[in-house]
Amino acid sequence: MSNLTRLTAGDAELTIDPDHGCRIESLRLGDTELLVSGEHFGSFVMVPWAGRTENGRFRDGAAVHQLPVHGHAAPHAIHGTVRDQHWKTARATATTAAFTTELGDPWPYAGKVTQTVELTEDSLTLQLGVEAADDSFPAQAGWHPWFRRSLDGGPDVEIGFQPAWQEERGTNHLPTGRRIDPLPGPWDDCFGMPDGVDVTLTWPQRLELRITSRAEWVVVYDEPADSVCVEPQSGPPNGLNTHPRLVTPIDPLEIATTWRWRRL
Repeated sequence: MSNLTRLTAGDAELTIDPDHGCRIESLRLGDTELLVSGEHFGSFVMVPWAGRTENGRFRDGAAVHQLPVHGHAAPHAIHGTVRDQHWKTARATATTAAFTTELGDPWPYAGKVTQTVELTEDSLTLQLGVEAADDSFPAQAGWHPWFRRSLDGGPDVEIGFQPAWQEERGTNHLPTGRRIDPLPGPWDDCFGMPDGVDVTLTWPQRLELRITSRAEWVVVYDEPADSVCVEPQSGPPNGLNTHPRLVTPIDPLEIATTWRWRRL
C-alpha cells in the first residue's frame, strides 16, 4: 500500500504519492476534485526531460545516448524517468513537504532530484531542483497536471493565455524549430512565454485557477474529452537536442510553479 502524504490548508487538501513518482494524486477544494484520478494522471514530475525526445536519442558532446522508448509516444522517449520511481520523504508538515530521488539507469548520469511542495488556503507552490553528482549533463524539468475538464458536471473549463509564439508541430509530433503565430485549439502544442508562464483556467461560475512560472515554455494539451493539461517546463519538447540546459555540480537546474485559485 502506498505511503501517501497529505497536506491541508483551510478546505484545500493535497495528496502526494512518493512511492509512485512523487505524483500529486489529488487536489481537493472542499468537496471538489480538480485533478483527473488514476495511476498515470493527477500531476507528475517530468525529469530529466519533458515531453518527447526524438527517437529516444540525445547527444552530449561526442556521446549519443539512447533512452527507453515505450507506449503511445513511440518511437520517441517521453516525460523522463522519475515519474516511475520511488521518492524519499525528506520532511513533511501540515502544509509543506520535500521529497528526493536519485537519477540513474536508464538515465546515463548520476544526480539527484528534489521536489518541494507548499500548500496555502488559496495556492499551491511546487519547486524542482535537478543536481549533477559528478559529470555534467543536459536536462529539462517540468510538471504534467491533468485537470478535470468539468467540475462536478458543470460547464467545461476555458483556457486563457497570451503566448508570444507557438512551436510549429511537425508530422512526427515534435517542434520543427519554426515559431509561428498561435493557432486556435484544440492543442497538443508547446508555446513560448518569454515573460514567464501565465495561464488561467476558468470553470464558469465555479473556479478560476491561475498557473504561473518563471519558466518560459508551456505545453497545453486539451484534446482529451475529460481533461486539460497545462505543463510549465524549462524547455520545449525535444529540448535535450534543441535547447540543452547543462546541469553541472555547481549549477543545478531549478524551476518553480504556483497555482493560485479563487472561487467565482
